[in-house]
Amino acid sequence: EQVPTTLESPAVATPKVANSSSILATVNTNFITNVVDKVGPAVVRINASTTVAARPAMADGEEDPLFRRFFGNRAPQSGGSGEREIRQGTGSGFIINNNGQIMTNAHVVSGATKVTVTLKDGRTIDGKVIGIDRVTDVAIVQIADRNLPSIQIGDSDKIKPGEWAIAIGNPLGLDNTVTAGIISGTGRSSADIGAADKRVNFIQTDAAINPGNSGGPLLNAAGQVIGVNTAILRGTQGLGFAIPINTAQRIASQLIATGKVDHPFLGIQMIDLTPQLKNRINNDPNANLKIDVDRGTLIARVVRQSPAAIAGIKSGDIIESVGGKKVQTVNEVQQAVETTKIGTSISVQVRRNGQTLSLNVTPVAAPPMAAAPE
Repeated sequence: EQVPTTLESPAVATPKVANSSSILATVNTNFITNVVDKVGPAVVRINASTTVAARPAMADGEEDPLFRRFFGNRAPQSGGSGEREIRQGTGSGFIINNNGQIMTNAHVVSGATKVTVTLKDGRTIDGKVIGIDRVTDVAIVQIADRNLPSIQIGDSDKIKPGEWAIAIGNPLGLDNTVTAGIISGTGRSSADIGAADKRVNFIQTDAAINPGNSGGPLLNAAGQVIGVNTAILRGTQGLGFAIPINTAQRIASQLIATGKVDHPFLGIQMIDLTPQLKNRINNDPNANLKIDVDRGTLIARVVRQSPAAIAGIKSGDIIESVGGKKVQTVNEVQQAVETTKIGTSISVQVRRNGQTLSLNVTPVAAPPMAAAPE
């Protein structure tokens, strides 16, 4: 048996293999611990109490699926006379400045008659909800204490899939729970996660998120908050979602200033066009409509007396651009509308029966929790 030999060319340098201990010495293996030590004191538990009219217990599976998808399920704690009951909910939040203002999810404190905030050092402080935006699921709670540890804000526009993601919160009543993973994806539409009434491009992460994590921070490896943990998909593993902090900050600044947020509203309901849908419409003799493109955003309904109706937009139109920006999906239209100004006319280009039309629409403030997100 011949022993194979290795031929080395004098013109090729032999690569040097670094000693494993020297590699580890250059890596901060405790960076998650450092993040927790840095940020932990700014993360709080939020307890929200709501007094509601009592109702018969629901059968299994009867609960609102949106409530099951988002955290904030509240179990009755005391029924009193049977006519009123107190429901308790627990979520998370984080202090964003030294004025005692805390960011959390709208669904954590929505409708609450009493809110308390528990700090990491064990102190419990009464809180006041100063603003809620259900469209983005962002809320701000105010406490009287000042000069508390606050969190450093990152830039969610710069994050990329594969980067570290660290979540801190109070899932299932287990305070100061830390989980870690990566950014699994960005730009997940509200329709992607089954929350079509929201106007958010969510961050997806595989860092474990459970009921009670709602409103807590999603952090990068530097300890900067890049998202607000808000949702999971039930029946799955490794699928958590967070509101990008840039979106949350924009909403928070308006809530702090005025206590509310006005979202632009056109008055349309839309659906993503597919070749199959195109064929069904074109082959329907009652549709009285001819579609000549395979992809785009099809207007399914126009709200009466809405800005879209006044501008002449019709059901069956296909939106090609909003304010000069090309759009092809429902999510792209939603984001384009969200950046427009209420009361200022914008150009909306639509395709109708093979022709392109340019119509001027003036958005108004959206009615509370409008059924049509645009």
